[in-house]
Amino acid sequence: MILTATKKEVSPRIPTKLVLLIVCLLPGLIIPSENPAGWVDPDTPWEARTTQKYNAIPHQPSSSSSSSSSTTSTITSNKRKRPTAEASAQPSAAPSHSTEFPSQSPSLSPSSYPTYVPRNFQLVFSDEFNTPFRTFVDGADPRWTALDKNDYTNDALHYYSPENAFTNEQGELVITSEAKNTDIVGFDDIQLKKTRVTKHFRSAMLQTWNKFCFTGGIMEAEVILPGKHNVGGLWPAFWLLGNLARHTYVGTSEHIWPWSSTTCTRKSFTAQAVSACDRAAHYGLEQGVGRGAPEIDVFEVQPGNIKGNTGPFLKTTVGQPFMSASFQVAPGRSANRPGPGEWPGPTQWYKGLTPGRNTSLNILFYGDYNHFLDDVHPAEQDYWSDAISMNRQLDQTYFENPHVYRVEWEPPTEGFGGYLHWFLDGELVFALNGTGIQSAGYGAEISSEPSYILLNTAISKQWGFPHECPANCPCKQYDCNSEHWESACGFSEGFCDMIKTRPQYKINWVRVYQDPQNPIHKVGCSTPERPTRRFIEAREHLYKSPSDVRPLKGVQRGGGICLPSAAGVVPDACGGDERGRCTAGKVCECRVGWTGPHCLAPQGRDPILYDEPDSILDVGFIPPRVFPMFLAVGGILLLSLLLLTIAGRRRLESWSPIPSVEAQSLAKFTAQDNYSGQQEVYWT
Repeated sequence: MILTATKKEVSPRIPTKLVLLIVCLLPGLIIPSENPAGWVDPDTPWEARTTQKYNAIPHQPSSSSSSSSSTTSTITSNKRKRPTAEASAQPSAAPSHSTEFPSQSPSLSPSSYPTYVPRNFQLVFSDEFNTPFRTFVDGADPRWTALDKNDYTNDALHYYSPENAFTNEQGELVITSEAKNTDIVGFDDIQLKKTRVTKHFRSAMLQTWNKFCFTGGIMEAEVILPGKHNVGGLWPAFWLLGNLARHTYVGTSEHIWPWSSTTCTRKSFTAQAVSACDRAAHYGLEQGVGRGAPEIDVFEVQPGNIKGNTGPFLKTTVGQPFMSASFQVAPGRSANRPGPGEWPGPTQWYKGLTPGRNTSLNILFYGDYNHFLDDVHPAEQDYWSDAISMNRQLDQTYFENPHVYRVEWEPPTEGFGGYLHWFLDGELVFALNGTGIQSAGYGAEISSEPSYILLNTAISKQWGFPHECPANCPCKQYDCNSEHWESACGFSEGFCDMIKTRPQYKINWVRVYQDPQNPIHKVGCSTPERPTRRFIEAREHLYKSPSDVRPLKGVQRGGGICLPSAAGVVPDACGGDERGRCTAGKVCECRVGWTGPHCLAPQGRDPILYDEPDSILDVGFIPPRVFPMFLAVGGILLLSLLLLTIAGRRRLESWSPIPSVEAQSLAKFTAQDNYSGQQEVYWT
């Protein structure tokens, strides 16, 4: 009996899915995907992509053309445009070193006050907030992180929640404040133990910490202030902070905030965490260069109804509401300081301070005395920090209509003290000459630290609350939802009625410009002159909450739940066809240039990565250098070999299998044949 297994003539074909996969992968071996470096929002209009430095002349509006010209209050172009700004690729000259260790007082390097020189500044960062329904919880946005934590600073009465920050359909970032309870476990500085407390207010803070930072340049924003101009209690702010300190994470600020000194003195030797007196270089920091986290406040606004030359404002012409433009710096003046509410004597304060119209020196607050509980030698480790600031009178219109707030920042260089200039709608508010700080002789200077942006509304009994506790009010509890008079009597008149309307701080856009011809101007949180990465990584536990794995989550690109039938610039439609698409699996897939769970945020990254993460190269291993094209060719050859192997296997698999019935017959026949000693099976 002869059983026959037939062969089908089948041509070796490559699976279609495999071909499509190779077509998708091969270009990536040679041509990188389109992902332009930079932080410029594609919605930023072309006319807003350059600006010039304003002329810092008091009582005279600037005539230079600005990206955000004050005559145009709102720009809401939705047309996508590609960024044109680039950062300097060359590191700037190394910072000057300190005096010999340690000296009683620093050497001085006076410079003349800066004169106006027209220069073109290019846009390096922008966020137009044109896409509605954006959220800023950790991991959702490449630029901003909305905190989800308690604020322990400045007698804060609020909890920062990411739910209180979003973009609306009018193209604005909105920070909402409300009377809503949050139970937390906090540390009691008096009882020195953890206690459970309830915060009765919620608000939001957005930071670009360790995402986007810049050194030197121009920053501005168009905003509408929250609440009512004549009701005190809210504390909206727009400011910069050095990247070595992460605000509200108080452990990161000890002996770091707001130091800006590269000079070795007796005070910096004992009180500055990273001082110019250090002779050992750790965490990639440069030997002999002091580091810190100075603070530049574009504005801190205090609403209220107390007029100038009355009450606590008795000796100043500026009353509530006002904006405070300030530079907070250490080391401060340790002796012969002016008292709060008093004008400084001839030698008690800094020179080179120029106020603008409707502006007065801030005599209400000259700075802080910084003391920390865990310091072993407080007499040597405590230090003063100074708040060098001017108050500008505001009125009701700033709480109802958009206005442009701006700061121009030039870091110091050899023989030049740098400066800070503040403007409101193109008009000078305050000009601070860096030479005046240096000539004070305490070692402080204008900031040269990579700094990040902060936007927030705080609620604190230190800011805008009654100067003195009302009669018979204990002022121990502040709860607008309480039925007990004792818990609500300490607020300013009308505050609880206002907070129940959920007042909104609205930001139309934020933009940062730099001079491409100035090597000092850089984008990056860790630069060659002022590295921060390794220092932060070594103290990572201070920059995060105990429940966090890392200080920041990676930004989620796509993956948000969506509806294939949805349309428009909404999360369910993944931002619309221009930004993303909803897959058959009902999750978002982002297009080039967009990111976030629902593809609502423009992508962003530093154009130059000055301080790359550590790798095996850092321990001395040098891999063989192969020209990239050889890698591409090698990849193609490997894929070709894989295709031939698959084709060969398909050729073998083309034999038709023996049917099960014939297989059973074959087994029976073979058994009988074995029994008879004969076996004849032929394959044809």
